[in-house]
Amino acid sequence: MGNDVFGKQSFQLFDEEGIDTRYILSDDELPSGVALITVDETGENSIVVAPGANAALFPADLEAALGDINEASIVLMQLEIPLQTVQFIVQYASSKGVKVILNPAPATVLPAEVLTHTDIITPNKTEASMLSGVEVTDLHTAKSAAKRIHEMGVKQVVITMGPLGAVIYSNGHYHLVPAMTVETVDSTAAGDVFNGALAVSLSEGKELIDAVKFACEAAAVSVTRLGAQSSIPYRNELIARKLFVD
Repeated sequence: MGNDVFGKQSFQLFDEEGIDTRYILSDDELPSGVALITVDETGENSIVVAPGANAALFPADLEAALGDINEASIVLMQLEIPLQTVQFIVQYASSKGVKVILNPAPATVLPAEVLTHTDIITPNKTEASMLSGVEVTDLHTAKSAAKRIHEMGVKQVVITMGPLGAVIYSNGHYHLVPAMTVETVDSTAAGDVFNGALAVSLSEGKELIDAVKFACEAAAVSVTRLGAQSSIPYRNELIARKLFVD
């Protein structure tokens, strides 16, 4: 993060949530990354990102964290840091038997060195289209894209489809996890929430399908709220909501 007000606010927020901040670096030269987000009347968003200090996170910066990565059960990554850093950690984690989940956002073409060391990849429709070369417009094309991405080296593929839910390709089989029906206010951070919840559920020993169901529930709650971090639900909210719905 940058050594600026945004970075300091983030540190404070993480501390308040009890999140370990030992390995967060502060850059005195570059500002914290920021995003300008617009939301239309249907809740869909468009984002312009200025990466700032995110673009300066290189493999050498992560040496102090390698020991804890080695002891982790899951590493979750996305693409708002340099691709060489993503590749370094994906390969390192894979070599240590640590499960790698990659959220390929923002959309870009990924080298085989990344894909073949990724256990689970979680693209949305746009990202899946770019990765696979198959234009994803519905569940049928999502299945085709998922199989193609698997053939490129990824072990398991989860394509998020917004209100249609999520398509899973795992062990030669397709699964559809339907989305919850909610009134969408703001879809910002829905993918981030989905991936965080997916990692949490898998780390607790859940099977992939059940973990995706949990992730869909968390993402569904997030789109009913304005904002990014402010829209992320706590676990007790999901439990309460499920009990109320059931």
